Amino acid sequence: MNDTHQTRNRLGEETSPYLQQHADNPVDWYAWGPEALETARRENKPILLSIGYSACHWCHVMAHESFEDEDTARLMNERFVNIKVDREERPDLDKLYQTAHAMLTQRAGGWPLTMFLTAHDQMPFFGGTYFPKEARYGLPAFRELLQRVADFHQQHGDEIERQNASLQSALGEVYAQRETGMPLNSAALDQARAELAQAFDSHDGGFGAAPKFPHPASIERLLRHWALTCDGGGADDHARHMALFTLEKMALGGIYDQLGGGFCRYSVDDQWMIPHFEKMLYDNGPLLALYAQAAAAAGEPLFERIARETADWVMREMQSPEGGYYASLDADSEGEEGRYYVWTPDEARELLPPDAYETLARRFGLDHPPNFEGRWHLHVFKDLETLAAKTGRPVKETEVLLDTARATLLAARERRVRPGRDDKILTSWNALMIRGMAIAARHLGLNRCTESADRALDFIRATMWRDGRLLATYKGGRAHLAAYLDDYAFLIDAILELLQVRWRTDELLFARELAEVLLAHFEDKEHGGFFFTADDHETLIQRPRALADEAMPAGYAIAVQALSRLGHLLGETRYLEAAERALRAAAYAMEQAPSAHCALLTAFEEHLHYPQVAILRGEGEDLDRWAQACIRPYAPRRLCFALPAQADDLPPALADKPVEEQTVAYLCTGMTCSAPIRAAAELEAALEGTT
Repeated sequence: MNDTHQTRNRLGEETSPYLQQHADNPVDWYAWGPEALETARRENKPILLSIGYSACHWCHVMAHESFEDEDTARLMNERFVNIKVDREERPDLDKLYQTAHAMLTQRAGGWPLTMFLTAHDQMPFFGGTYFPKEARYGLPAFRELLQRVADFHQQHGDEIERQNASLQSALGEVYAQRETGMPLNSAALDQARAELAQAFDSHDGGFGAAPKFPHPASIERLLRHWALTCDGGGADDHARHMALFTLEKMALGGIYDQLGGGFCRYSVDDQWMIPHFEKMLYDNGPLLALYAQAAAAAGEPLFERIARETADWVMREMQSPEGGYYASLDADSEGEEGRYYVWTPDEARELLPPDAYETLARRFGLDHPPNFEGRWHLHVFKDLETLAAKTGRPVKETEVLLDTARATLLAARERRVRPGRDDKILTSWNALMIRGMAIAARHLGLNRCTESADRALDFIRATMWRDGRLLATYKGGRAHLAAYLDDYAFLIDAILELLQVRWRTDELLFARELAEVLLAHFEDKEHGGFFFTADDHETLIQRPRALADEAMPAGYAIAVQALSRLGHLLGETRYLEAAERALRAAAYAMEQAPSAHCALLTAFEEHLHYPQVAILRGEGEDLDRWAQACIRPYAPRRLCFALPAQADDLPPALADKPVEEQTVAYLCTGMTCSAPIRAAAELEAALEGTT
């Protein structure tokens, strides 16, 4: 960090820890903005655009090799205008230039992303990802590449202009809305399930081969597919198995932090044993929700433990004193990837009594050969029943012994040099974690998760909501950057989940305000659907729209689902119509690649099969007991809102559900509501069989 001394370039005042990491580089870095773009135009220099993020290992490598090197920096400064971008703060730029990279190189992108742009229009004419200081890995030396690119830009301007025009046209095609006129039907739901089954690893769980990512949207789709088929009497147990087996394998693997809780970004092997050690908030929010849902669906103690430990890790290490959640933890500490997390048998043996060490070693593989660069990363090798049988202890006693040993090792680990933490607070990622906390509170009765989510939402409302619009990022007392579709959509979705745990009318009204902004500024009024950036956002080389799930569920999809749910709750047909228009606009994408659009299919499922909305009115223990009957089971197409009798300022659709002398329930599907239900047994009967 560079808060206390003079930096060598312009990045020291930025809110991004990633940009601040480069503030002392000899490279004359700019942040993306008018100053940088005008300088490039005025000096007629190409732009070197470098996109990364603070927890990115290869970003650190390229920085140490090239951006900290005086000779390389001198060449960069002489021949280019150099712009650093944090892809987490500017996902709009990252989406555009990753897509352009794929078109130019015919290869997948990644980080660091290195793109060379023409100054007058910011169109990329060459690009790549990591480039080494010296030629290796089949890649040219970075300094040699810089010289060649600068010379080519100077000597072949006409050729670059022709390529840019062609690329601009191709990008326009990528982001164009394809209308098919086809009716929406359920075939895509079945096709997505079939595609996921084809990719499913029946031995180790997950989908495809290493590197293995968690893919929470795919797992949720399978769980929901199973729940939907249960309604029809022909439960798809294999869909359930694929989801739960994958969650089990991840929970027992090294991608999960077996001491501290929480998940790393991905596994480098098929067995989930060795992760890429960075921990991202955007993974852990959806995974927290999934493990809580799986615990409710399967009654499996393992899933409940993983949800509890993940939530506790977030509250312990990732929640700021102000209430918001931090973005990520680095993979590296003391200059080495994974150093903070790995062990030697001797280190563990010194900390534990012999019986505890022996049990822990067998459980987590310390009695096996090292699995990570001569050391041991903890990964479950033996189940509790086998361990108990070997030691002659009961299973429960073995579990308690292991929990105590894990706590001892965790306490010792916390005295090590910690990985770097990216302590900026992103609205969209916070919304994913607020949703995860709310779902954990809902299914597992974790009041501390409700309190954590409350603090985060209060922070977002107080700090990131300004003059009727959201801001995207915050650090060190400064919130800035216009919010994206994901920020609005994820936050509406999170509020609807949190309202099911406890009621606050002002939050419902806030969700309605967010929905109005979303429709006013992000909807494609001509074709339906939603752009990623607002209509008054900075003009870029294209206005992107993103329908497919990536590491996070597509904001487009969550916007559809959130508007639909909010529309049913408020009786607001404009929201329902906008959601339907968006689904029709996305029909081509869902038909062409169903399993790439799992979140969109979930929104589509709720269009085909309306969610059941339970409105409860009452007081005290009765209201709470009725609410628990609604929200504790796994019923993904049920929403339940328990409104205290004294709740006021309610929108008309809720105000017309009157309070009676006793607790009363109204069950609504679509625009139709049941007669008042006045007995708990009658409510349970009405809920039975609904998912």
